[in-house]
Amino acid sequence: MSFFEVWRFITAVFLHGNLLHLFFNLFALALFGSILEKLIGGSRFLVVFFVSGILANLISVNFYSVSLGASGAIFGVIGALIVIRPLLFVWAFGAPMPIFLAGIFWVLLDILGTYGFFIGHPLDNTGNIAHLSGMFFGLIFRGRVMRTRLMNQGIVIDEKAMMNWEDRYMR
Repeated sequence: MSFFEVWRFITAVFLHGNLLHLFFNLFALALFGSILEKLIGGSRFLVVFFVSGILANLISVNFYSVSLGASGAIFGVIGALIVIRPLLFVWAFGAPMPIFLAGIFWVLLDILGTYGFFIGHPLDNTGNIAHLSGMFFGLIFRGRVMRTRLMNQGIVIDEKAMMNWEDRYMR
């Protein structure tokens, strides 16, 4: 992939290796993307998604012969969510946990996958470097800016809604 063919870094976000790869990316995008889009709005969500995806492709093309998929962009969305709402509970690894903790586990798994890549024995063809760079750009590039804006607006907790939720799910 040539750095002069800039469209490839954008179109790679839309390409996938197989239907299972596409399914997992769509599932993660529907889950995490819908949450982030509701918090920051559609246009800001698209900025986070595309900037993270393009920059993740720019990084990963230096390590892999082929770089495709929306995983870097989705990890950017997750990174932004970690900064904006670190205590948001998600279901990951068979248990409910705050998204910041799930993010730590995902990063550790990708670091392990990257280790296999660098010693010449990758476990599979997962773009771990794209995941890590997407998460990094989501955490740094947009997440920090959006958290500052949201915190300046103030956080409002509807106490009645919380009590109803506790009555419904905690008894």
